Amino acid sequence: MSIAQPRKISDIKPLFTNLAQTSHYQVIFGGLSPDLRFYLAQKGVDPLFISESVGLLCSDASLPGSTHDAAQVSGNYTGVIEKFAHTRIFTEIQLQFLIDKEYKVLKFLEHWIEYISSGSYITPSRKGYFYRMKYPIDYKCDQTKILKFDRDYKNEVRYNFFGLFPLSLSSLSVSYNESQILTASASFNYERYVMGDISSLALGGIKNIPNQDAINNAFGINPKTIAQVQDNNIQQSLGNLATQQTNIDTALAYAPGTNLNSTEPNVENSQTVSFLQY
Repeated sequence: MSIAQPRKISDIKPLFTNLAQTSHYQVIFGGLSPDLRFYLAQKGVDPLFISESVGLLCSDASLPGSTHDAAQVSGNYTGVIEKFAHTRIFTEIQLQFLIDKEYKVLKFLEHWIEYISSGSYITPSRKGYFYRMKYPIDYKCDQTKILKFDRDYKNEVRYNFFGLFPLSLSSLSVSYNESQILTASASFNYERYVMGDISSLALGGIKNIPNQDAINNAFGINPKTIAQVQDNNIQQSLGNLATQQTNIDTALAYAPGTNLNSTEPNVENSQTVSFLQY
């Protein structure tokens, strides 16, 4: 009998009319270090603009992906090559921004990248200027999010990034041709991401872990039966040890060459017993 069966349009129409769309999402930048926020504020990018406006001006975003790096092992089974995962690798994300008239978005990206390599604390215009990187804790942020939702706002997918920072900023093209909205594209690197809500309210459900009685009932486990079986196994093991000890004592008492019909042990040779000869 064929697995494929004809289905009515009315049966599958609800499935294909409730698909997610690409145009409903929001980017939220957060978790920037105090020193980085102060540096950006000096460059004309205030914290309120970072937390509320930069994400709204992100016109194109990519949801993150990941892959596993695997080690290849051969020889466990004849003719079979196996692979085992050992490292999870996260791909970079590309974000495209619309540039406002005050160029705050461009300043946000440019000066964030500039801050990363400003550890020399020397005036950039000085001759012989060199770059020194800041500590990662100063330029990475742990509270940047991408929210993916739809028009009804009933369901959403949340990506929480840890250790995120801008890795590169693409060059911007300007010309005397027909005017277009100026955009900037940046590539962001991050250590890892967590999908889902990681707030304290969402994680509060962890406290509701079922107790041992609920687990036993779910799997049909009788603790009394298990305890009785374990006790019987322990008693049997103790009995086996006692029997072995008796055999050892007997072997030590009656050395090779001793008259086994006699009840008197051969004390002289009791420490040189060969179990193979006995």
